[in-house]
Amino acid sequence: MLKSTLEQWRMFKAVVDAGGFNQAASLVHKSQSSIHHAVHKLEHALGVKLFDNNGRNVKLSSQGELMYRRASFLLSEAQKLEAVASSLQSGTESLLRIAVDSIFPAALLYKVLNKVSSDFPLLRIELEETVLSGANSLLDSGDVDISISPFIYSAGFSEDLCEVEFIAVAHCTHPLHALGRPLTLEDLKSHRQIVVRDSSVERKVDAGWLGAEQRWTVSHIRTSVDIISQGLGFAWLPTLMIQKHLEEGTLLPLPFDNNVGLRKALLYLTFHDGDGLGPAARAFIGELRYQTMQCTTEPSLGSDFLPSLPPT
Repeated sequence: MLKSTLEQWRMFKAVVDAGGFNQAASLVHKSQSSIHHAVHKLEHALGVKLFDNNGRNVKLSSQGELMYRRASFLLSEAQKLEAVASSLQSGTESLLRIAVDSIFPAALLYKVLNKVSSDFPLLRIELEETVLSGANSLLDSGDVDISISPFIYSAGFSEDLCEVEFIAVAHCTHPLHALGRPLTLEDLKSHRQIVVRDSSVERKVDAGWLGAEQRWTVSHIRTSVDIISQGLGFAWLPTLMIQKHLEEGTLLPLPFDNNVGLRKALLYLTFHDGDGLGPAARAFIGELRYQTMQCTTEPSLGSDFLPSLPPT
């Protein structure tokens, strides 16, 4: 027979997370005395001292630190269990929320969404376009059910999905193309680089070469493409997104040696817990995997997915 309850562990975790019994009372909407009673009863039942006496400050004991980690896991699993039950009870979900990094090929995404909508005509889909850690940040906060992200999601499930090829480009009239020789990264330092801002609330990730003395930072990769197309800088851009510009010759790859101008970013399919996903979410994942595999036999959505690029 269990000596403790989930509610007691929830009270204990609330005290730690809030930094005290008074603060925990506001967090869980309980009286301070009821929280004191729950934690004291938990300590008595287990024979473990969870907090050290430290005046008015709440400080975990060494045993309490271990129990806190275990309690956090226990409560998280309990929430997942209830989510699974809710999914089973409701059947097909009415809303699917997806965060997709803006470098993921749009045409492929629309094809997947169209198939899912055809199979689930009453399904509403909310799509969040993100940059860098933004997709997983939304997943972490519970604002989306599934994300396509350039970062592994450590708190849940992550699966390699595809690689997206980037190429360093500038407008055909840009001074870098007038040098008439292979470029080095040193050549780029005196020219304006266009970079895209991390869309997560923390905005904690920078990616790519950032050595230019002058940078313009924008919020969406399509803005970067537009700026580059006006001859106002250079950037590494997804090959798929600028294919038409490359074919027309308005944008040209920067002439580096040794493929310095080519880069690849791996994208991951991520979500919290597969058991908690409904039929529509599972259908989206299955169709996404299928369509991605159809694009190329290699895990890449770059040159293998496209017509041959014109010579640089």
